[in-house]
Amino acid sequence: MTAFPSRRGLALATVMAVLARVSAAGAETPIDPAGPYRLGEAYADVPATCETIRQWIDKAPDTLDRVTLSIIGKLAAVEWDGTLAYLVMCDEPGVQVMCVTYSKENRKIGDTVLFAGGYGRAGERRIMLDPCLAGPPD
Repeated sequence: MTAFPSRRGLALATVMAVLARVSAAGAETPIDPAGPYRLGEAYADVPATCETIRQWIDKAPDTLDRVTLSIIGKLAAVEWDGTLAYLVMCDEPGVQVMCVTYSKENRKIGDTVLFAGGYGRAGERRIMLDPCLAGPPD
């Protein structure tokens, strides 16, 4: 009988220690106010572009919290699978950014759009924003 409360206490202490580390890590994550990243779902004041994303790809905040990346540029690919739209910005061999969204909204290759979405690194020169909003650049 006495072993159960101590295991429960140990489990609670472990969970609290993990949460404290996660909170501390998130609190220490610097976000460059001039950069294209924001914690949460906010748009950056100055989005990245196809020309500047290379300098930002390795500067994403190291956190378990949601990070939003904002980028503006021309579409390099537009795909629709009947459920999701996959909008790709920037040409190879540079960094490409894919926006996973619910509609392509009549967009076509060459259209200029603003992406903002949940940042995920998908390779050395690939970023995936999921979920993502794609809108006019205004």
